[in-house]
Amino acid sequence: MRNLARVLAAGAVILLLPSLGWTQATTDYSEMDQWLKNSAHQTDIPIGTHITMQNWQQYQQYMPLGMVKLFQGQYFWKMPPDVDIEVGPTHLGSRLKSLQDFTEKYSSQVQVKVLPNGHFQLLNYHGGIPFPNPQEPYKGWKVLANIYFAYVPAIYVNTPENYGTVWAVDRYGNIAPSSLDVVYRWSAWTTDPGFQNIPNYMPGTWYTEWVMQETPEQARYTTALNLFYQDQEAHPYPDLYVFVPALRRSLRLSTTARCSPYLGFDWTYDDGKTNGFNGTTSIFTGDFLADRKILTLAVFNQDGAIFPDGYLMPLGFPKPSWGKWELRPMAVVDVHRIPSESAGYCYRHRVMYAEKELWNGDWADMYDTNNKLWKSIAYYNDIGNVPGLGWTWDGVASMAMDFQNSHETVWSGFGNPWKRKPYLDNNVPKEFFNGIKYGTPAGLMQIMK
Repeated sequence: MRNLARVLAAGAVILLLPSLGWTQATTDYSEMDQWLKNSAHQTDIPIGTHITMQNWQQYQQYMPLGMVKLFQGQYFWKMPPDVDIEVGPTHLGSRLKSLQDFTEKYSSQVQVKVLPNGHFQLLNYHGGIPFPNPQEPYKGWKVLANIYFAYVPAIYVNTPENYGTVWAVDRYGNIAPSSLDVVYRWSAWTTDPGFQNIPNYMPGTWYTEWVMQETPEQARYTTALNLFYQDQEAHPYPDLYVFVPALRRSLRLSTTARCSPYLGFDWTYDDGKTNGFNGTTSIFTGDFLADRKILTLAVFNQDGAIFPDGYLMPLGFPKPSWGKWELRPMAVVDVHRIPSESAGYCYRHRVMYAEKELWNGDWADMYDTNNKLWKSIAYYNDIGNVPGLGWTWDGVASMAMDFQNSHETVWSGFGNPWKRKPYLDNNVPKEFFNGIKYGTPAGLMQIMK
C-alpha cells in the first residue's frame, strides 16, 4: 500500500506544481499559431543534410514545436552542443496487406455520431484504419480515431531479459532504472494473420495493457492493467487496476487517476501507449491543425540505441548511432477532452504529430490548464522486419520531458546484444499468450503465487 501511496502522492505533487507557479514555462499555446505559419511552406531536406546547433533554424519548420524549444534552449532540458541529426530517405510501405485489406473492406462503413451528451460514438468499426483519408465533418476527431487504433502487432512483449527498461532522470544527473515486464495485446479487431480469430479473453475489450515492475526491489510486482472497451459510450474511461504487493490484491483506481504518473514515471496513464494516446474517442476530440512533413526516427540501428551510451546526455536525445532521421507525412492535431468532461483534467492541449501510414503519434506536446507548455514526449516508432509478418512496426523507444519540473523518463526496448527487440506475435514466448493472466483483473491475483 505504501508503494501505491507514494505513486499517487507523487502524481498529486506533480499535478499541483504548475498551478502553484513553481514552473520555468515560458511557452504559451499561442505560439502554435506562429509554428503553423512558419511551417506552411515546406519542400524537402536534401538527403545527407546534417542539422546541428549551427544551422537548425533553417530546418525548424520540419520539427515539432517541442523540439524547436529544445534547440532554443530556454528550459533546463535543451539540445546538447554536439547534437547531429542526419537526414536520410523516407521509408514508406510498412502497411501490411492484411491491414490494408481490413481497411479497404470496412473503412467505408465506419461512421461517427455525436450524442446529446457531447460524446462521440464510433460506429461499424471492425479493424484496420477507420478513416484512411479523414475529411470534414469532424476531421480532427477522425484523425484522433486513426491514432487511437494505430497499427501495432497483435501482441507486444518486453521483459528484462530483452531489455524492457525505463530510466528516470533528474536535473542533477541522477538516473534511476526500473526493469519491466510489458504485455500489450489486441483482444479484438486485430488484423495480423493468424491472430484474427483468437478467443476474446476479456469480453468487450479490444486492447489490454499489462505492465509489472521487476526492479527496484521495493517496487517489485507492482502491476498496472489498462482495459480498453469496444463500447466506449458504456466505458468512456479505460478501466485501470493496480496490483499492490503489500496488500496482495488489486485496486480499481478512479477515473481521476488517468492523470497520475504511470508507475511514478513522467507519462500519465493517458500518455503511456506506443501511439502516444491512451484515452478514448468518446470523451476526447481533436482540432485538425495541419498536414506537415516532420522529422522523426523510423528505422533504427538497434545496436546504437543502447541507454545511456547511445544517447546525448543529460537530455537523453538519440545519438547519430541510431541511424538517419527522415521526413514523414504527418497530421498535426490538437487533442483535448470535450467541454463536459474537461473539468479537472491535467492537459488543456495535447498537440500530436501523427505519421499517416500506420497513424502512430511520433511526438506530442502537452499544455497545462494555463496553456503553458508542460511536457513533450517523443515516440520513436521503429519500422523493421517482423518474423512472420514482414516489413512493419516492430518496436518503440520514448523520452518524456517534463519542462516545468526538470525531470525526464526514457524508455528503451533495445540494448541486449542477442535479444535487442521486443517479442512480437509468433516469436512471443508461449507463457505470454495466457490472456487471462496478462489481461484480466482476475489474472492480477496470480501475481506472487
